[in-house]
Amino acid sequence: MFVDECIIKVTAGDGGRGCISFRREKYEPWGGPNGGDGGAGGDVILLGSHDTNNLVDYKFKQHWRGGRGEHGLGKDCNGKEGRDAELRLPLGTVVTDVATGRVVAEVVEDGQRIVLCKGGNGGWGNTHFKTSTNRAPSRATPGQPGEHGEFRLVLKSIADVGLVGFPNAGKSSLTNAITKAHPKTAAYPFTTLHPQIGVIEFKDYVRGDKRLLLADIPGLIEGASENRGLGHRFLRHVERCALLLIIVDMAGSDGRDPGNDYRQLLNELKLYDPALLKKPRLVAANKVDLPAAAANLAKFKRRYRVDTMEISCTEGTGLEQLKKELLKRVTVFRRKEKVSPEAAA
Repeated sequence: MFVDECIIKVTAGDGGRGCISFRREKYEPWGGPNGGDGGAGGDVILLGSHDTNNLVDYKFKQHWRGGRGEHGLGKDCNGKEGRDAELRLPLGTVVTDVATGRVVAEVVEDGQRIVLCKGGNGGWGNTHFKTSTNRAPSRATPGQPGEHGEFRLVLKSIADVGLVGFPNAGKSSLTNAITKAHPKTAAYPFTTLHPQIGVIEFKDYVRGDKRLLLADIPGLIEGASENRGLGHRFLRHVERCALLLIIVDMAGSDGRDPGNDYRQLLNELKLYDPALLKKPRLVAANKVDLPAAAANLAKFKRRYRVDTMEISCTEGTGLEQLKKELLKRVTVFRRKEKVSPEAAA
């Protein structure tokens, strides 16, 4: 099961209460105060992890709680701190406070730790209240309650390349051919029912191996931005991509026109988020091995001035060239991304 959106309720641990205690030893029956402090409550912590790629763990377990701090004890023994509750989240998760609608955290790096709810402080033992005029204070403070809240988790996959196209354009076949992901393929629409994240690997014995992450989202249909079809709720998975790879059935299967398909895809992306059209994009002209593809490709190139790579997923034509082009373009984009903050300064 793939889950990319859910709501969780979290509560950090309460702090333990301080202790009221006095020294009672041989030859010192009326010793001073020695009550220990209560332990702090456990935090609720978000932990970025590249070992998970969806939110299914939080779909069926919605309540998370940090451990309560132990109460203070006599002989100046402080209570033990409560256990933290760690929530391992896939990279690209956006956390929103349900009550306010405000984004409170974004998990973008492996190993990133974010305190979502802070545990309560432990109470003070009576040792803290000893003064020159009050040598035997009978006062301690309770622990503070931990923070709590209700939060919406939304996964926006972090991938280098976002693969979009209409059903039956060959998205799953391309993902199978150039990555290690193996989505279902068949001659009917919507064989991909949830986003697939595939790894494109490049062997380089001199500079070290490289890899790209490709996000294959379910096929779009016209009106996807208006909640039609399967792809509308998955468009968020291409928001963070460095490059959009738009696959077009250049053979015009099922009586479709490749040029109109491309125009409709751009329109759906624009309606969902105009910023998507500002991303670098590359067209993969698929099924060039079929007879009708040549004429359609020539017409497409006259109509649209966009970089186009000719491929055939069934024959394997142009796939290696496509992989190299993707690596080159993503590398250039990432390099500019690192330089741009310095240039702005």
